[in-house]
Amino acid sequence: MLDAFETNRLLERAQSGDSQAKERLIAENSPLIKSVIKRYLNKGIEFDDLYQLGSLGFLKAINNFDESFGVKFSTYAVPMIAGEVKRFIRDNGIIKVSRSTKQLALKINKFIEKYLNEFEETPSIDVIAKEFELSAQEVVYAMDSSNKPVSLFTLVGDDGGKEQYLIDKIESEDESNDFVDNQVLYKLIESLPDREKKIIILRYFRDKTQKEIASELGVSQVQISRLENKILEKLKQKLN
Repeated sequence: MLDAFETNRLLERAQSGDSQAKERLIAENSPLIKSVIKRYLNKGIEFDDLYQLGSLGFLKAINNFDESFGVKFSTYAVPMIAGEVKRFIRDNGIIKVSRSTKQLALKINKFIEKYLNEFEETPSIDVIAKEFELSAQEVVYAMDSSNKPVSLFTLVGDDGGKEQYLIDKIESEDESNDFVDNQVLYKLIESLPDREKKIIILRYFRDKTQKEIASELGVSQVQISRLENKILEKLKQKLN
């Protein structure tokens, strides 16, 4: 851990816009961030996501701290770290899926397997909806209920075999690959409506084609293409 003099020196630089000073403060105070977030490990949020939330709270502490407060920086930072995590839990509560929905998802999966064996192709959403006398939206919801959410901070491989975070894969060419940008992008993607978020995840994080996504959502490829462009433009505008 840094002593008080070095901490204050780095704080002054960080508050003046020095990104390296911010990164140094985060790295040196990583044990403090981890000690705060570990109490929230039983809330259904992955450790990496908790750490990113805690780091965001720590960044806010850096930006807002003033020596005139009369407390050590670490003392001031702790409630800021905890507050960011609590705010996320409050605003993004864990979604609970009913037993009947889970049972429907199992039935749909069995039907898909049977259909594949018989026709050697995946049934469309419309075919599944007709089989179970449901709307297309109800089918998509039931199928999604059996999928485990993917963390935006999961490491994945690219074409060159190099691992990177999912969130890094849709950064535009003119965006810096620094910590703060990732935090902003994380928040923006999480704020998207469920359908738009799913399209981005499937298209850019799971490397599915527009045709595959269209089949899964029960719409045309043209619609997916238009939606994809609209969502990316929305993200770019918000980032700017």
